Amino acid sequence: MTAQDQSEIFNGTAAVGFADSRSTDGTDTRAIPAFVFGEELGVLADDDPRIVVLTADLGRSNRATDFALRHPDRFVNVGIAEKNMVTVAAGMAASGLVPFAATFGSFAALLCAEQIRTDCAYPNLPVRVVGHHSGMSMGFYGTSHHSLEDLAMMRCIADLTVVCATDANHLRALLRLSLDHEGAMYLRLGRGRDPEVYPEVPDLQLGRAELVREGSDLTVVATGSTVHPALVAADQLAADGHSVRVLDMWTVSPLDHAALAAAARETGALLTVEEANVTGGLGSAVAESLSDAGLAVPLRRHGVPDEHVPVGPPAALYAHYRLDGDGIAAVARELLDTRTRRNA
Repeated sequence: MTAQDQSEIFNGTAAVGFADSRSTDGTDTRAIPAFVFGEELGVLADDDPRIVVLTADLGRSNRATDFALRHPDRFVNVGIAEKNMVTVAAGMAASGLVPFAATFGSFAALLCAEQIRTDCAYPNLPVRVVGHHSGMSMGFYGTSHHSLEDLAMMRCIADLTVVCATDANHLRALLRLSLDHEGAMYLRLGRGRDPEVYPEVPDLQLGRAELVREGSDLTVVATGSTVHPALVAADQLAADGHSVRVLDMWTVSPLDHAALAAAARETGALLTVEEANVTGGLGSAVAESLSDAGLAVPLRRHGVPDEHVPVGPPAALYAHYRLDGDGIAAVARELLDTRTRRNA
C-alpha cells in the first residue's frame, strides 16, 4: 500500500496547489530560513547512527526531505497516520534509536496526546515529537490546523520535556541538546519564517531561560515566535523611556523558576506573551510559579484569548491578536500605566 502523500497539496506541486516560478514545490525556500530541521539532523546523523526521522506525509512542509536526501535508509514516511507514527517512534526508541517524529503541531499534540503520554513519556523513552506550524501559523487552514492548546496539553504530561524553537540557530541548538536527553520531548516549531534572534547557535540548558535583553521596569516573558516581536516592542518602549527586560522562556517544561523570581523582584511586573491560548499555557505556568514563590507582582497573560481563531493570513492574525511588535508594545504600555496608577 502506497502512502497517501499529501505533501504536494500543502506545498503546491499538485494540480490544486499554488506553485509559482520561484519554487518547484510552491514555497520559496528563501522565505523559510528558520526551517533547518532536516538539514541539521542530517548533519548530526552523519556521526550519530541512532538518529531516525519519521513524518506523516509532510516531509516537504517540515523539510524532513533534507534529511531523507542524506540518509534515505533512516527516513520513514508513515503516511497519514500520525498516531501510528508516534507509536512506531516509541518502538524505535525502545530499540536504542533516537527518533524525531514530525507533523503539524495540531496533529502532533492534539491528535497524538495519548500516544505521547502513554507510549513515550510514561516509559521514559527518548522520542522527540516535533510539532511544526504551531500556533495559528496555518492561517487559512482554520481551526482544525491551528495549534493553540498544545502548550497547555503537553506541559501537564508527566516526564515530558516541552521546548519552543525561537529561530534557526535556536532550533539547531535544541536538536543538538535533545540527542542525549533522557526521556520524551515535545519540540514546538513555527512555520520557518521566524526572524533571527540568535546570530550564533546558543549554548542552551534545559530549565534555563535565555536573557535576550536587560531591563528594569518590566519583564516580557516570551517563547517561540513571540520572542522577536517582544524585542521589537522593547525597542519601541525604550523610545518612550521604559526599560524592558526580555526573557526567552524556550524551556516551558521544566520552567526557569529562578529567572522568573529574579525578574519579579528586580522589575516588579511581568508580561507573558505566547502564540497560544492563554488558558493553561506559558502565562498560566508563570502565574503558578510566582504564586508558589509567594511573589505578588503585577502579571498580565497575553496571547490568544479562549476562543477559536478566525481564518486568515498569519500576519493579519498576529496583528489582530496584538502579537506583533506594535501589539505587544501596546499591551505592555497598558500594564505599565496600570502599575503606575496603582502606585500613585
